[in-house]
Amino acid sequence: MRQFASDIAFTPAVKAAQSSRGSRAGYARMEQGRGWNTAVTEELAAFLSNLDMFYLGTANAEGQPYIQYRGGSPGFLRVVDERTLGFADFSGNRQYITLGNLSENPRAFIFLMDYARGRRVKIWGTARVVEDDAALLEKLRDPAYPGNAERAILFEIEAWDVNCPQHIHNRFSQREMAPVIERLQSRIAELQNEVSRLKGK
Repeated sequence: MRQFASDIAFTPAVKAAQSSRGSRAGYARMEQGRGWNTAVTEELAAFLSNLDMFYLGTANAEGQPYIQYRGGSPGFLRVVDERTLGFADFSGNRQYITLGNLSENPRAFIFLMDYARGRRVKIWGTARVVEDDAALLEKLRDPAYPGNAERAILFEIEAWDVNCPQHIHNRFSQREMAPVIERLQSRIAELQNEVSRLKGK
């Protein structure tokens, strides 16, 4: 039984490392104070609604980890209830490593990165595959995406925390850059027309 939500990551070995390197006292104060969240907040829901990608970590029965990139339309990782996130699973390279891992080890991890705004969130929990649930798939599917959802994956939250923004390099998606590029192209066209007009004089 964990005393604090953060104990899911701060194991005795981790706390020993923190103690030997001088950071344990600060994290002990965090544990006694606000601590880590264990349910979806308005802040997390808003964060998810803008993201078009995340990384899903699983491990097999031997503990061998695996990280999988997941992408979709903004908000495709949906809030199912205050303790559950979910997404529709589509056919990929058909290796099924995530599915195989979850069949023998439900522990999972979601790493959310907003490169444009320099924010990241870490979520610990368990995940499970849901087959043949049309209502759930309808709730999770993206109407704008033409692919066929094969199953759903539900993620039960045990703890989550906002990570320090240090060292995040800003990167912007095509969706975020499109209006900027459009404005620049429009301005270039205006200037080209002005140059042509002045040359005509």
